[in-house]
Amino acid sequence: MNPRRKKRLGIVLAIFLGMSATIGLMLYALNQNMDLFYTPSELVDGKPDGTKPAVGQRLRIGGMVVKGSVKRDPESLKVSFELHDVGPKVTVLYDGILPDLFREGQGIVAQGVLKNSTTVEAFEVLAKHDEEYMPPEIAEAMKKNHQPLEYSQQQKQGSGQ
Repeated sequence: MNPRRKKRLGIVLAIFLGMSATIGLMLYALNQNMDLFYTPSELVDGKPDGTKPAVGQRLRIGGMVVKGSVKRDPESLKVSFELHDVGPKVTVLYDGILPDLFREGQGIVAQGVLKNSTTVEAFEVLAKHDEEYMPPEIAEAMKKNHQPLEYSQQQKQGSGQ
């Protein structure tokens, strides 16, 4: 092999190793920042494949706020409440201002760190709105798009087709 080919091979190998290292570091960083979603039952009992989160792991948990479980600290913004789905309850600790839509019996999603098997210390709480809610712009657009369809169906029925 002549020196020119050796130099080209060295450059190609260096580029390949550099790209491999970059991709490996990117995948490692993405894996560290990935938050998995759990329901209260999955958090306590584990997912169907048997995986359970470890204490200290970042995660998201979603469920319904148990009625009568919201406890507020009168001297700070600390709040604790319980979440449930169809199984066990999980306690969520949060220090901050809750969303306007937050209330007992409402669905929420909390993002935080698992403190023990049934306690999550949240740094973000999102309240879910009613599933039937539709922004006015979308409702208006749907109304406009469906009117011609209904009108054309009425015309077909009226003309005997």
